[in-house]
Amino acid sequence: MNKQLADKLKTLPSAPGVYFHHDSKGRVIYVGKAAILKNRVRQYFQSQKDMDVKTRALVAEIHDTTWVETNSELDALFLESEMVKRYKPRFNILLRDDKSVSYVRIDIKSEWPTVSFTRTPLDDGAEYLGPYFGSFAIKKAMRSLRQIFPYLVKQRGKESKLDSQIGLSPSPDITSAEYKKSLRQMIRYMKGDRQKVIDKLQKSMLLAASKQQFELAAKFRNQLSLVRALKNKIMFGDKEFLDVSKDRALKSLVELFGLNEAPKRIEAYDISHQSGQNVVASMVTFINGVSDRAEYRKFKLSERNDDTGNIYATLTRRLSEKNLREWGQPDLILIDGGKGQLEAAIKAVESSGLKIPTISIAKREEEIVVHSEKSNIKLDRIIELLRKPILTVSITPSGSFYVINLHVGASNAGGHSKNLHASTTGEVSPYDDAVKLFQRLRDESHRFAITYHSHLKRKTMLK
Repeated sequence: MNKQLADKLKTLPSAPGVYFHHDSKGRVIYVGKAAILKNRVRQYFQSQKDMDVKTRALVAEIHDTTWVETNSELDALFLESEMVKRYKPRFNILLRDDKSVSYVRIDIKSEWPTVSFTRTPLDDGAEYLGPYFGSFAIKKAMRSLRQIFPYLVKQRGKESKLDSQIGLSPSPDITSAEYKKSLRQMIRYMKGDRQKVIDKLQKSMLLAASKQQFELAAKFRNQLSLVRALKNKIMFGDKEFLDVSKDRALKSLVELFGLNEAPKRIEAYDISHQSGQNVVASMVTFINGVSDRAEYRKFKLSERNDDTGNIYATLTRRLSEKNLREWGQPDLILIDGGKGQLEAAIKAVESSGLKIPTISIAKREEEIVVHSEKSNIKLDRIIELLRKPILTVSITPSGSFYVINLHVGASNAGGHSKNLHASTTGEVSPYDDAVKLFQRLRDESHRFAITYHSHLKRKTMLK
């Protein structure tokens, strides 16, 4: 990094925005979005040992970096898309996973246009907005815009009654022309004309008020308030970007469990019930170390107070031919529970005829449990650590299992772990990032299961 760029990076703001990496000839070679420009852009110029080959190649060519601040993460999301289309930077193509690219499709020529998502735009006369990088972020952004500019996701007359009641679909008394006018306002916002949208809403509000159409004026006033509130919406946060700790976590899993490659799709499971009533299971999915809520699934199970049996039933359903065909195959399965739950999960995996690495994380001590023969992992590294223990990792044989405590310390384990070696000695486990990834998976699967259980419990009580 040259001195001029180093000095420039010191002036990066703590604001959302879009950044542009340039080569020595001034060409834009990469465009990215940031929740906090200062944090995101500086990541490129930290240690490169955990970067993949493509990212290192990008960093080697960066001669200058410029940026544009935006009012919100939402604006950064939309501006990034427009800038990628404008500059067509070659590293955006090299570094992006095609499966993470989404477009918003609006069949604006229909009488009652619908809004949907697709990975492949077609020449069908519809309006396509994008590409957007990170399907979760754009879906979350569109949910926020839908509160301001209600739109249809199904044909008129087939829309959800609940959507109509809470104002997410256009009201029954609106005309097709009025509905399309609202959609065009939304499209204008998505293309970066935020101030024009605000000005138009203000003019519409004042005009309605001057005509004593106070109900209509109130509607425009509410829309204005919601547009301004978008500034505080978190659309993607830092996790959508090149996260060095995430990369380290995935590499740690390869090393620790002897995997052939970093697990792209990790699925975590948890069971929730109350004394065998309203029994549910959750499946949360992380793609490349980042949660992908579109891939979450929930299961309603038979009424019984049997966690091991419930885990077996859940994994058996998950690994059925139909679900494997529709959802794909996980590269790593994480069970929230101890030896009993892990044995049940392994039995289900074996019944499917697949060889999927399967491990568990115990709730209380946050210990990783693996089966010494049936977890579909290689034990070389675990045995090495067992023979040559290091201060921040402990492995204990327990029957047919190995119980692994990676000793992350209370300061970064959320206070769950009672093993404080890392915090008391000042040493950090080499698997610290892997533990944090496991914790996020476990916490998210638990949250998702509890949410679904509570929903069913409320329904039961209302009957």
